[in-house]
Amino acid sequence: MLTLYYNRFSLYSRPVWLALLEKNLSFDLVSLKLNGDQFEEEFLAINPFSRIPVLIDDDLQIVESLAILDYLEAKYPTPALLPTQAKVLAKVRMVQSIAINELLPAVVGLIIHLKNPSELEYARQRAMNVLSFFEDLLEDKPYFAGEQFTIAEIVAGTLVPDLPKLGISLGSYPHLDRWSQHLLSRESWQTTQTNLEEFDNFQRHLRILVRIWQKRRRQRTAIFAQRNLQQKSSYLTE
Repeated sequence: MLTLYYNRFSLYSRPVWLALLEKNLSFDLVSLKLNGDQFEEEFLAINPFSRIPVLIDDDLQIVESLAILDYLEAKYPTPALLPTQAKVLAKVRMVQSIAINELLPAVVGLIIHLKNPSELEYARQRAMNVLSFFEDLLEDKPYFAGEQFTIAEIVAGTLVPDLPKLGISLGSYPHLDRWSQHLLSRESWQTTQTNLEEFDNFQRHLRILVRIWQKRRRQRTAIFAQRNLQQKSSYLTE
């Protein structure tokens, strides 16, 4: 049985949740509160990097969302979420990588930098730059891979539909707007998507979590330093 450690609002967890639903797999969900559950010893034994998602498949523990998506595609290839044609595969991987490396940080910036106008504007421009690229890449096709629904939709579709809630209209991106509305009509999106009230609560919660994470990071840095010192001492005494 597959088990997914996740949080409903985690922008890294939701693509894996969507992939499990789209592949019609049976799985259990274990929800973690991000204000501390991920730092508990029980979870650190599963993922020492204190991050979600984590997928458990029998005796295999897989961390990092992109690795999990690749694993699911390899082990459960039907329905296929990756194209086989080289040019189309490159487009899908581009969308996937740009969504994670450019759009996701922009979304987080739009949420946490409300009181910093320059950082907020940078996040806006960064998001709109991605939207322009995606708009040109999508053209008038149903999906980034043409007729095939892929991981590009699962990853980018976790972020793009929420941008209007952050003040970035999709009206200037008609292809993406159509694409986004189509995704929101899918059963998997209706299961995983947050409504406006939930999203507002998530934004407030994330701003608080940033401060909690910073405090926890300082604590973990001290722990790592102590462990490294102990290891160095043990090497010297051997």
